Amino acid sequence: MFTGTYTAIVTPFKNGALDEAALKRLINLQIKGGVDGIVPVGTTGESPTVDYEEHLEIIALTVKCAAGKVKVLAGTGANSTSEAIYLTREAEKIGADGSLQVAPYYNKPSQEGLFQHFRAIARETKLPIVLYSIPGRCGIEIGVETVKRLAVECKNIIGIKEAGGSCDRVSQLRAALGPKFTILSGDDSLTLPFMAVGAQGVISVASNVIPREVSQMVGAFARGDIKRASQFHAKFYPVFKDLFLETNPVPVKAALAMMGFIEEEYRLPLVKMSDANRAKLKATLKACEVMK
Repeated sequence: MFTGTYTAIVTPFKNGALDEAALKRLINLQIKGGVDGIVPVGTTGESPTVDYEEHLEIIALTVKCAAGKVKVLAGTGANSTSEAIYLTREAEKIGADGSLQVAPYYNKPSQEGLFQHFRAIARETKLPIVLYSIPGRCGIEIGVETVKRLAVECKNIIGIKEAGGSCDRVSQLRAALGPKFTILSGDDSLTLPFMAVGAQGVISVASNVIPREVSQMVGAFARGDIKRASQFHAKFYPVFKDLFLETNPVPVKAALAMMGFIEEEYRLPLVKMSDANRAKLKATLKACEVMK
């Protein structure tokens, strides 16, 4: 259902507010670039710093601009189960195609707590749900057995974004969940290795700046054209890495600003990149022919 390339799209701000015109431009660039879907208000979309009204406004604008041309997998997760349920219900009303549910962060629930959390959300929506395991940010991993329990009990939990950095875990997930359960890479630099052991695409940060190239890389691998996919990976690997020189989404927003697509504006506690890292990122973008 959600395979291929999904862009974890940034949230552009201007003078402290959502820059609607810039978000529309970015979405149109993604559609022209051939991505399969867009993920608004995930971590890359600075979900921790937008309020409820803004969160839903961003989803609504994304749904409107996507206009059925690409899927919208809305970030509606939270470390409060009631908050996640509220955002997910509202996203369903707005017309999102699915929900991305991150593991609860900071409060570090047990595996049973994770199971109860995601099951409670799944019971309150008809939307397909993609789980999101990213222990580096959340401090907790959604265990393979927990994912399996959820997939068995909740028919609308249909996939997982895997950002734990381990091909072994992707292999374990595929073995436990079978071929129909969707596994998506959560790290651009690991997309091809993950696909080699069972993942079916990526929720990408890099596709904000190179949507066509990421889409072509993923599509080539899916078609069995390993040589072409590997060529894309090799060429853009420096971009994949340097977009994480500092905390996401700071580098990718800096890159988009360098390319003239958005104003470079963040909300505290995020701040602009250091001069040294900015210079390195700019050099990489030029070397990889992303910008002149």
